Amino acid sequence: MEKKIHSLPLEGDDGTIDARIDLDREQRCGFTEVIYAAGKTPEQVARIACELALYTHTVLATRASEKHYRAVRNTCDEHTVIFHETARIIEVASSVVPAPTIDEDGLIVVASGGTADLPVAEEAALTAEKMGSRVMRLYDVGVAGVHRVLEHEDLLRQARVVIAVAGMEGALPTLIAGLVAVPVIAVPTSVGYGASFAGIAPLLTMLNSCAGGIGVVNIDNGFGAAVLASRINRPKWSE
Repeated sequence: MEKKIHSLPLEGDDGTIDARIDLDREQRCGFTEVIYAAGKTPEQVARIACELALYTHTVLATRASEKHYRAVRNTCDEHTVIFHETARIIEVASSVVPAPTIDEDGLIVVASGGTADLPVAEEAALTAEKMGSRVMRLYDVGVAGVHRVLEHEDLLRQARVVIAVAGMEGALPTLIAGLVAVPVIAVPTSVGYGASFAGIAPLLTMLNSCAGGIGVVNIDNGFGAAVLASRINRPKWSE
């Protein structure tokens, strides 16, 4: 029998419905609905976050600002609210639903080319952690100093999946894919000089990679990379 998918309409100050919370997302997909804060007012983000915290253990709001954080902290004062500034993520730890334990069996390695890629890399790493995966960070290992990647070859080979985050020319995923036998999720960033075209150049490099085993997500999409990596790392995470 087909099961009805439930949602919770939330009204704005003017009485219009400005959000419909997907209450069954965690049951279907393994993790609750995540709030994309960019383009939403602080009040909207706060209202959605506080309502979600009644139904799930961890609420995340990505691409959030300090204003979003203050609104969530002031509105959801019965929960623990943390602003991960580098990742631009607000985390609301529910006081109602306990958080699950981290799955220690698998490992996601998040590697980044340079310090300028950290916001996207941290978005990926933090999201994957909150989705229940064990994560190790390998930052500032860009191909301009290829020895920096080779020094960590053993760690890369321990991973079940690698997320490789890079701007400029975007060669890091190709290098890593030539070293490991696991999937590599490539994340192009908008970091680079004018000819990188705000991430288009590394995106094309990653799509045209000569190494096998690479999948590419959209520019700056650390969140999307983390969701895919978590599903690879924990194939039964929705059970």
